[in-house]
Amino acid sequence: MLRLKLKSKEVKLEKIPKHIGIIMDGNGRWAKKRLKPRVFGHKAGMDALQEVTLTASKYGVKVLTVYAFSTENWARPQDEVKFIMNLPVEFFDKYVPELNKNNVRIQMIGETHRLPAETLNALKRAIETTRKNSGLVLNFALNYGGRAEITSAVRMIAQDVLDANLNPGDITEELIANYLMTDHLPYLYRNPDLIIRTSGELRLSNFLPWQSAYSEFYFTSVLWPDFKRAEFIKALEEYSRRQRRFGKV
Repeated sequence: MLRLKLKSKEVKLEKIPKHIGIIMDGNGRWAKKRLKPRVFGHKAGMDALQEVTLTASKYGVKVLTVYAFSTENWARPQDEVKFIMNLPVEFFDKYVPELNKNNVRIQMIGETHRLPAETLNALKRAIETTRKNSGLVLNFALNYGGRAEITSAVRMIAQDVLDANLNPGDITEELIANYLMTDHLPYLYRNPDLIIRTSGELRLSNFLPWQSAYSEFYFTSVLWPDFKRAEFIKALEEYSRRQRRFGKV
């Protein structure tokens, strides 16, 4: 049992999720409340991500998959998209050295073909810098969409059937999982035990629809830039009280 100190209160946790997915929502509203442009909120959101990542690493979480940019986010104002695409560059310069010291390994899921070269290069540098680390995997979902992921998997499976590398009868849930973007993760950690969404919204927004079939969900009205260590521990505490049955009694 882990005991985490939250201010003067001691929090008892019976279990810790091995894989946590986070829909980091509310940056724009956080900035608007402070009469600032939306990009101000995205910058503050990076600070929250750093703090949550280090906290998750400290308490034994194995994978943290964060929804950084969806396939639908390209429809946002171009100035905002351009700013968000530059965040990995800033994140690498500012935060990766500390993450590297804390044995965090950076990986990514999503389609890379639409990413600007500077963004992609920053991610590649971060992945290469941390590739030998054996601790928590910080898994960025960047230009990611769950339906696109499943569509791509179906196409690859169909092609393997056409090429006679696969029989239709061989297609199982386990096989499909091997064609998804999370196949680079250890098999036991591919599916999130817990998905957190901030800002009060109550939906998945195309985030890991296959992998989240039996995830626990934690929704909070706290906007992402305010979701720091204390709020994250509240989510861990709530998860610790849950009983996961996976359809069984």
